[in-house]
Amino acid sequence: MSEQKHVTLRVTGMTCAACANRIEKVLNKMDGVEANVNLAMEKATIKYDPSKQNIADIEMKIENLGYGVATEKVTLDIEGMTCAACATRIEKGLNRMEGVTSAAVNLATNSAVVEYKEGVTSVEDILEKIKKLGYRGQIRNEEQDHAGRKEERLKQKQRQLAISIILSLPLLYTMLAHMPFDIGLPMPHWLMNPWFQLLLATPVQFYIGGPFYVGAYRALRNKSANMDVLVALGTSAAYFYSLYEAWRTLGNPDYMPRLYFETSAVLITLVLVGKYFEALAKGRTTEAISKLVSLQAKEATVIRNGEEMKVPLEEVVIGDTILVKPGEKIPVDGTVISGASSVDESMITGESIPVDKKEGDYVIGATMNTNGVLTIRAEKVGKDTALANIIKIVEEAQGSKAPIQRMADTISGIFVPIVVGIAVVSFLIWYFFVAPGDLAKALEVAIAVLVIACPCALGLATPTSIMVGTGKGAEQGILFKGGEYLEGTHKINAVLLDKTGTVTKGKPEVTDVLAFREDMLDYAVSAESASEHPLAHAIVEYGKKQAISMKPLEHFSAITGHGIEAVIDGKSILIGTRKLMKERSVAISVHEDKMVELEKQGKTVMLVAIDGQLAGIIAVADTVKESSKEAIQTLKQMGIDVYMATGDNQRTAEAIANEVGIEHVYAEVLPENKANIVEELQKQGKRVAMVGDGINDAPALAKADIGMAIGTGADVAIETADVTLVGGDLRHIPKAIELSRQTMKNIRQNLFWALFYNTIGIPVAAFGLLEPWIAGAAMAFSSVSVVANALRLKRVKL
Repeated sequence: MSEQKHVTLRVTGMTCAACANRIEKVLNKMDGVEANVNLAMEKATIKYDPSKQNIADIEMKIENLGYGVATEKVTLDIEGMTCAACATRIEKGLNRMEGVTSAAVNLATNSAVVEYKEGVTSVEDILEKIKKLGYRGQIRNEEQDHAGRKEERLKQKQRQLAISIILSLPLLYTMLAHMPFDIGLPMPHWLMNPWFQLLLATPVQFYIGGPFYVGAYRALRNKSANMDVLVALGTSAAYFYSLYEAWRTLGNPDYMPRLYFETSAVLITLVLVGKYFEALAKGRTTEAISKLVSLQAKEATVIRNGEEMKVPLEEVVIGDTILVKPGEKIPVDGTVISGASSVDESMITGESIPVDKKEGDYVIGATMNTNGVLTIRAEKVGKDTALANIIKIVEEAQGSKAPIQRMADTISGIFVPIVVGIAVVSFLIWYFFVAPGDLAKALEVAIAVLVIACPCALGLATPTSIMVGTGKGAEQGILFKGGEYLEGTHKINAVLLDKTGTVTKGKPEVTDVLAFREDMLDYAVSAESASEHPLAHAIVEYGKKQAISMKPLEHFSAITGHGIEAVIDGKSILIGTRKLMKERSVAISVHEDKMVELEKQGKTVMLVAIDGQLAGIIAVADTVKESSKEAIQTLKQMGIDVYMATGDNQRTAEAIANEVGIEHVYAEVLPENKANIVEELQKQGKRVAMVGDGINDAPALAKADIGMAIGTGADVAIETADVTLVGGDLRHIPKAIELSRQTMKNIRQNLFWALFYNTIGIPVAAFGLLEPWIAGAAMAFSSVSVVANALRLKRVKL
């Protein structure tokens, strides 16, 4: 089986949950395709096996269902073309790209207009293709961003709504004539003329309401039903019955027609009002993505051929030398090659104190250079930068489904046909039994049932809360990998913390050195120089300060969880724990008291043996993070049990645990055994969150109910963890759990209100107690209220 590909397509034409469910079901029936369609974001997230399907087949399937796949357009300036053959070569190359729907290259203007599917390919991919063909492209008109597209669609809704309101207001006024009592307002005769009302209602019904007919046709053609079917049926019944009544006046001028033009026009207007406010509110749910995108620098100062030049961010390539002046954003991820400054990384890591950077230090794109001049080498650009990865995580999480949404999907999938059935039964009961022969009243009841039951609110209940919740998390430096993890986190009742780099800073320092032979430190520093362990780095750094001269290594091997062994100058070197020394028969009991004394101070003791004899003791201390104690206290107040696992010995582990308030400690644990601890806790009935660095703790992170990776923006453990805590602040753990709790509470509220409207509204309408226009207003209000309730999550204090 070939490696699966992932794409995200923006789907147009969806109007309710039934549309999203229909597309999802059909795509999932395709061989090798796994799809998740999100109504709130208007996106389909798709995994597919390229050996079985291609993106064109998937798009065609969506289009055959009556929906569209949105495209983007970009205009590029191209350098290097000399003849028509060049233009043809570029055009053919671009048109062969997956995701490019059309590319036209113009030699005379040295430009190309490319239309492409967002999510399948990108402007960066297109520019890279042009570069591989031997030419150079750059964006002429800056690509219209996501917010711009939404703004344009919102303006279109505004225009349609304005026309609909202007035409519907006179008809709404005529409703006063139907009041059971005289309200004293004048009612001009011409306003009650059926042909005048027809003139006003027709554009609303077929021009403004045209999309409902198109949507209903698509749904019925594919043997499904959605909100459009309900609106089209309800308004058409009112419109065409009124048209019939108007026609009857032609042969009989004295006939008093029962007109419902106002019902159809006002209903469509109210649905549009609801859709407009819904779009307005939904736009606010994606503010987190917009904020993250806005953090990016727009251009960079690069040094090429000894000259400084400003170039768009998209044109920066790996290996470029970039100059960053005070007050400028660092454009890409890279390493400082000269200069020194303080960099504000708060927008990425959440840490408010600027970090000092000098030659050799790593810097993250979108962070702010505060005071000095830095020259950096670009190492990660475009889609590979830390910020791009964070944006990707948030987008994927916002587009994913939480398990609780399955209930809403199941209900909405069968909801519309049931409602149509209820409307038909209501019509028949009223026409034949309740009000025999009164076609107008029977129609009025059926229309009210159809309109009150629109399932928009049900389809929006879960995804809007997930979008706001994940966005709120991103603003706090908490990245949920998907909606299922945002949902699952609220069930956590036990947290297992790795010690080094999680509870502690992970940057240990040598505090005590006891040498039993003069050259002990020389051999210890030389041997540890080949190790990647934080304790080894501490010893090497100490050695540098002591001006130790390095000896060449003849052999080196790490003994996981215990230490290292090496050969230097023909001598056998062992550095590690008591257990390692006992296994290799190195006598250490004489110095046991000193070791215990150091361990009681929370220090890690490293024993050094040369040729089987104990040569020294090196004590290393890893200080506790300032946030650890407060975070652990908060977790305990939330009723969550806190555990710590470490490879350190029992005394050192307990010293650290006592300092931060942890009662349950697992010491001398090998990395691979942390997963067993997780399993042991799960067998006790606990829902476990494992918190670690995402690399050494990978098995435990994978085994836990929720894996949380501690990391800076430059090193997010995306693949292993379900939740990434950007920066190293443990206070993000209780915040993540509280955010999950608040989000689930919000979703349950949304589902309650969405179902409440329909459960109460349908029988009320069926009993003839609800005017159709009031039903339309209630339906519109239900969608808006669900989205507005989801937006309350933005104000939740964590």
